[in-house]
Amino acid sequence: MTQSDSTFSPARRRTLKLAAGAALAGPFLHLTARASEPLLVNTWGGSWETAAAEHLFKPYTDATGVPVRTVSPVSFAKLAAQARTGVYEFDVTTLGGADLVRANEAGLIEPIDTRIVDVSTLAPAQALYNGVGSHAFATVLAYRKDRYENGGPRDWRQFFDVQQFAGPRTLQRHAPRVLPLGLVADGVAVDKLYPLDLDRAMGAMDRVKPAVRVWWTQGQQSLQLLRDGEVSAAAIWHGRVVELLRAKAPVELVWNQAQIDRAYWVVSKGSPRAEAAWKFIASAVAPERLAGFCRAADYGPLDPRAFEHIPSADAAMMPTFPDNYRHAFEQDVAALAPQLNEIARRFDRWVVR
Repeated sequence: MTQSDSTFSPARRRTLKLAAGAALAGPFLHLTARASEPLLVNTWGGSWETAAAEHLFKPYTDATGVPVRTVSPVSFAKLAAQARTGVYEFDVTTLGGADLVRANEAGLIEPIDTRIVDVSTLAPAQALYNGVGSHAFATVLAYRKDRYENGGPRDWRQFFDVQQFAGPRTLQRHAPRVLPLGLVADGVAVDKLYPLDLDRAMGAMDRVKPAVRVWWTQGQQSLQLLRDGEVSAAAIWHGRVVELLRAKAPVELVWNQAQIDRAYWVVSKGSPRAEAAWKFIASAVAPERLAGFCRAADYGPLDPRAFEHIPSADAAMMPTFPDNYRHAFEQDVAALAPQLNEIARRFDRWVVR
């Protein structure tokens, strides 16, 4: 199975285009030095780290002799502190699109080392703000089927309608991902979202807020809330819903209006192991390795060639799978960047009122 550019909307090609020819140079395959100093990689822990250990870390170490040591969870605050203090807990981490923009503008990450990563072979959106795109995750609507006899909400307008679809909700406490959902719920077309109309977004959030039992901050927390029935519906990462479906939980995953966010590998500013870090990144986005990682960790690959190594049943549960992607929309991180500080300040004040 192969994904082509025609899978993706031309209106979003500036931020999404996934070129089938996208490839990274592979200097990591030709290393002869056997370094013993470990590469420090920041991870999300749990199943994410288990998948990365098997499909990304071990192949890299086998090819280079460089061991990988991990620290979790992913922390933007620690990334910022490292650039300031020069004391490194990790050399490499992943960031979502909004955090990538913040980190690059604040000078917290290294420029892409083009001696190692051949950016001329990458799709335009795969090398962005000094990050190298790896995989995608999606914020999706999910609900408990045992709470809605006639079917639960099928889009964000219905999710925000706490009269017709009553019951407690949970959303992520992360403004760049939540406020666009409010605008979509309020009738804004997905190709007209940016720049965000904050007044309109906050008005939509006011309507759903009384039903929000928990503003979740970790993926496992959202899974537990839905699994244990503490909430009837959730704005939740797709991978957590896939976990629940495998466990035969009575939940429904709605791909309609899924909001896709890309994950980018970055190197911490000033890392003394930057060269090894970029070689790791080049290794980690090789299609076959990326395919194994995405299958194990429930993500969608950003290199369409990875789908050649993914069985159809698994691909169908990934946000970048064509049948799912056509119902989704992406964050426009370039358009969002100038608003990030204002969005965070306004949302953080609002959520605790």
